[in-house]
Amino acid sequence: MPAPFGSGRVIGLTGPVLMVGLTGGIGSGKSAVAARLAALGAVVIDADHVAREVVAPGSAGLAEIVATFSDRVLDAHGALDRAALGAVVFADEAARRRLEAITHPRVRARTAELVAAAPSHAVVVNDVPLLVEVGLAPTYHLVVVVQTAVTTRLERLTRDRGMDRAEAERRIAAQADDARRRAAADVVLSNDGDLAELHAAVDGLWRDRLVPYEGNLRARRAIRPEQAVLTEPDPTWPEQYARLAARIRHALAPADLCIEHIGSTAVPGLAAKDVIDIQLGVPSLAEADGPLAERLADAGFPRLPGEWWDNPRRAGSGRWEKRLHGSADPGRPVHLHLRVAGSPAWRYALLMRDHLRADPDQRAAYLHLKRELVASAPDSATYGTLKDPWFDEEHLRAEEWAERTGWRP
Repeated sequence: MPAPFGSGRVIGLTGPVLMVGLTGGIGSGKSAVAARLAALGAVVIDADHVAREVVAPGSAGLAEIVATFSDRVLDAHGALDRAALGAVVFADEAARRRLEAITHPRVRARTAELVAAAPSHAVVVNDVPLLVEVGLAPTYHLVVVVQTAVTTRLERLTRDRGMDRAEAERRIAAQADDARRRAAADVVLSNDGDLAELHAAVDGLWRDRLVPYEGNLRARRAIRPEQAVLTEPDPTWPEQYARLAARIRHALAPADLCIEHIGSTAVPGLAAKDVIDIQLGVPSLAEADGPLAERLADAGFPRLPGEWWDNPRRAGSGRWEKRLHGSADPGRPVHLHLRVAGSPAWRYALLMRDHLRADPDQRAAYLHLKRELVASAPDSATYGTLKDPWFDEEHLRAEEWAERTGWRP
């Protein structure tokens, strides 16, 4: 049968229950991670199990499949013969789509029922083998990928499942490779050691990230890095931004708002606080204060109170006209700046980013300032305020650069 969820949205981030997507290649040990999370208290929903449940004997799903493809897809006991069905649909694109139209809505509906039945404080883990392949990563608050060396996976599949090596290699090749999974992962659990090592890693994830994330999400509480600590340039910052942006787009769909990576983590080669700054262009601040704010909070990006990030001097400057959201995820600090698209504040953030990207000398000067300020004013609020005079002066140079180069946002 095809992948259980297809290309549609499975679970919208529409409530406070923390939704975690769990995936990994065949033979990676994903099931061991799911079992450990269940033992720790997670509500685990197995996508393969749900896909079988909705086409079980006596189900409306199976009846519709038989009506569509005839009883040649049944075995001698009246159950679905998956091999026979596969022979029908895998060679026929139209047939495959008819099958997906039958199964995918039922899988989504049953999954939603299971999520709705979970306690309000639950951590719900959706175990989906093909989560990456069918593009479901943005539908979760967090994606966990179990990664294991291909040689180890081949050994497990031949030893534990009785596959011959050629079949095991074919199964692995048919799925996404490790690089594609890592790009979708907020957390990568390595499973090249023994079971005790894997359990220790899962326990740490549960204790340090999933449980606090769930509490923050339910309380609409954003994490607040109190200390200004510079991190050396991380080449994965753009990739991390892309995951966050996809999650935000999913939460706000069908609205199609402009999302941009801004701030120091958007400037290659620049050391920065390990906080991803994202700008969301909104039609008006009134709309930013409406249902949009709730949808962002449901997706894991609750509003930060103004007094934490604002001050009277900044309030008097047009470039600070915004709303600021943070992240409920303790493992990934975020500042999500909601500014009116096309406004001076919106333009300023893009101009300063692109100016620093283009001017290595001013980038070096900014880095020197950042290091001095961190040494003298390590708390985040003071650090941010003390940068303002430099930006006031640099803004003039940036405008000259924009005029000279024809820059437009």
